[in-house]
Amino acid sequence: MIVCSCNVFSDRDVRDAVAKDQPRTAGQVYGCLGCSAQCGRCATTIRKIMDDALGACAKSCCSGCPHQQAHSHAEPQPESMMLQAAAA
Repeated sequence: MIVCSCNVFSDRDVRDAVAKDQPRTAGQVYGCLGCSAQCGRCATTIRKIMDDALGACAKSCCSGCPHQQAHSHAEPQPESMMLQAAAA
């Protein structure tokens, strides 16, 4: 099924990107697929596909999970940076 008609990619493309590159946001999925958001109407569908593809791992990721290890060196998100600043 076509997920994004602006960039012309399918649910299979999103699932493949999640399996290969382990993106954590819809924006990262666009990057994995070599494009960027145009109208943005597909972002919610991308998120649903990501949640479905990650399954139980998305709900109970732990330190032994390869998804967690792949993102342990990721840049901190703005929310976590605010929490760190507040704690200091």
